[in-house]
Order: sequence, then C-alpha cells, then structure tokens
Amino acid sequence: MTTPAQKPVRLRPRDRDAIISSLRSGVVPRAGFQHIQVGRAAEVSAMSQEIARIADGGSAVRFVIGEYGAGKTFFLNLVRSIAAERKLVTTSADLTPDRRLHASGGQARSLYAELMRNIATRSTPDGNALPSIVERFVTLAIQEAATAGVSPATCIADRLEKLSESVGGYDFAQVIGAYWKGHDTGNEQLKADAVRWLRGEFTTRTDARAALGVRSIIDDTNFYDQLKLVARFVRLAGFSGLLVCLDEMVNLYKLAHTGARKSNYEQVLRIVNDCLQGNVEGLGFCFGGTPEMLMDTRRGLYSYEALRSRLAENNFAVGGLVDYSGPVLRLANLTPEDMHVLLERLRHVFAAGDPAAYLVPDEALGAFMQHCAGRIGDAYFRTPRNTIKEFVNLLAVLDQNPGADWRQLLGNVSIDTEANPDLEPLPSELSAQNVDGTDELTSLRI
Repeated sequence: MTTPAQKPVRLRPRDRDAIISSLRSGVVPRAGFQHIQVGRAAEVSAMSQEIARIADGGSAVRFVIGEYGAGKTFFLNLVRSIAAERKLVTTSADLTPDRRLHASGGQARSLYAELMRNIATRSTPDGNALPSIVERFVTLAIQEAATAGVSPATCIADRLEKLSESVGGYDFAQVIGAYWKGHDTGNEQLKADAVRWLRGEFTTRTDARAALGVRSIIDDTNFYDQLKLVARFVRLAGFSGLLVCLDEMVNLYKLAHTGARKSNYEQVLRIVNDCLQGNVEGLGFCFGGTPEMLMDTRRGLYSYEALRSRLAENNFAVGGLVDYSGPVLRLANLTPEDMHVLLERLRHVFAAGDPAAYLVPDEALGAFMQHCAGRIGDAYFRTPRNTIKEFVNLLAVLDQNPGADWRQLLGNVSIDTEANPDLEPLPSELSAQNVDGTDELTSLRI
C-alpha cells in the first residue's frame, strides 16, 4: 500500500537537522517518524491492535522480522510512538554481548538497567521517565487520600498491597514506600536511592539494605519478574501499560556457546508463554530480528523446539495471502512506489518543508531510482537503508555546492547491497565453541 504524498509541512531547523544527521549516519532518528514514514499500513494497523489490547489490560508479544537494513528499528520506534499516544509507558534496548535476557555475570541486570534508563512516556519521550512515573503515582495517591479522607501513607500502602502478591513484590512495594517517605519528609537522598533501586543500579544487597532497608536487589535472576512488577506499577500510576521493545535479537543468535543460547531462548519462551496465555497484565514485548535469527534450526529460535511450535507461521498464508495476527510479523518489502514517495519526503525534510528550497526536481527522483536499480537491482527498495543514506548524501553535496548538476553527480553515487555482518559469532566468543561438546561439526577436519 503506497502512502499518499505528504502535504507541505514546515519543519523546525532543529528537527530537520536531527533527522538528516541520523539518516546520513545510517541510524534511525529518535523523533520525526511522521515525516518519513511510508508504506506498511497493514503492519502498523496490526501493531495498533496489539497496543489497544495491552492498554485494555491484556498482553502481547510480537517478533518483527525483516532483512538486514529493511527498517526493523524504524518500525519498532514507530510502534513505540503509537503506544505513547495510547498512554502506554514505553522502553527499548538493543541486545548486545553485555546485555542479554539470561546470564550469570550481570548481563541481564545490565539489560534491565538500560531499559529503565530508556523508559519514556508521552510527556517525557527522550527517556529517563522513571522518577516522573513514581512521582505521578505518589501524586495520584495523595489526591485519592484527600478524597477518601485518609492519610496518604495508608492510601499508598493499600495501592501497593496488590504488588506484594507478586514475586519480588514485597521489596518493590517497600522501595516505593521509601520514596513516599522521602517525598513526605523532604529527604531527597532517600528518594534518589529508591529510584536507583528501581533502576537496578544497586550491585550489592548490603548497600540496598543500608539505604532502603530491603534485603534484595534487581539482578540476573529476577530481571523478568521485575519487568512484570514495573508493568503493574505503571498502571497504578495512571498509565495504560508497558511496552518493551528489544532490538538486535541477532546477538542471541550469535552466541557461540550452545548452553548460553539455550538459556536465553528459555527466557524468550517464558515471555512468550506468559504473554500468549494472558498471565501478565498490561505488558507487551516487541522483538526485532532477521529471518536467519528466527528460522535457523541449528542456532536460531527454531532450534528450540518449544519456540518453534509457538512461533510457527500460518500454513494457509501462502500465495499472496497474509496473516498479521500471529506472533511473527514479517515486514513487507517496500514497493518502488513507496520508495518514490520516501524520496519525495526526504527531499521535503532536507528543504525544511519549503517546496521552493527543493534541491532536485521530480525528474531526479526517478533517475536516482533507476541508477540504484541498475547497481543493486530490487534490493534498493527491499532493504532501503543504503539508498536513503546515499540520497541524503547527494542532497548534502548539492546544498553545499550550488553550481553542481545532479545529473553529473548521479553517476558518482556508489551504492552496495546490504550485507549482514552479524551472522558470524563474536570474535571474543570463538574460543567458547564446542565447550559443551554439542557443536561437534565445528572441529571437523578433513
């Protein structure tokens, strides 16, 4: 489905510069999605329905699958912006060798800490919204206490009683109570320590007990349980739920140690089971990955039989038929028409929304697409990252060299097919190959 051409909308210089600098670097801009979003209307509609389910107190899990450079990160950011409009709290993180779903060396806690740093709301879209969420919870409790004619401490204790029933909920409730105590007495240090605990920044139980009187901390063993508590807490604070976006799932696929991979996939299975069975409230997960990460039966998610059965795609969705309701959402390729609209929007953004400042005519857009098609075939619109980057670079040269002719520059545009560098194991982990004896073929010698 092709997105209609964009009406002239002026952009602030700051917004324009942020978008252009991100695209020139090959990364997704943090804001301004509406200026460059094209196509994939069916996928956006499917995710909007999932967000509505989360906001209604349900749960959801989706695996956004697309080729390297096809726009997965952009799509996940777009989904987060839609969720924020529906009053959901959103957070995101990229999985890395130092941030995993399951580990014993602090990597899971590091992932949790990154998620808490990136937690955002509609009014705080740039992250670090956790203090404001806790403050909103306290404010709502004070208002409710005034209406009911009881003390705020009693009202807060009653509201937190629901959390105490969950795993780790008692200490979580105690930390929120400590924040209220600091709020009531003007103890800023106590409030700061409570937020530090919620962010997973305490590394020893001794420090946490001395600062807050709690006997536990957030670590590798309770990472997912704490996320479920956060999801319930944000609903108590007046939000609709929590959406967690985890990108670069390929870093789990790259783990050379079979045991480490299996442990992480077991954590993924736990999340999938909870969300599909409705065992969690107001919580959704979006995972971003490549087809190899999903379908490789030796190292991908399909190598874990339980995940393979749960993530199996609809056998009837063949021959052009689609099903967007399953847990796996494959990003459809952009069409050449979508790509033309995208180039129009990039030209529009580069000119800060002023049609009189367009650097190239409509004729140049078609010529650029033909040039890309001649160099890399249909990959220019299937995995458009390099195409976008080179087009923005072309506009940058024309902008800084007013006498340059786009026709002469077009022949100098070098564009290559996207290659996924993430399919090989990490160099630091190569030594872990065959540690458990299950990857016996890696040592085969002829």
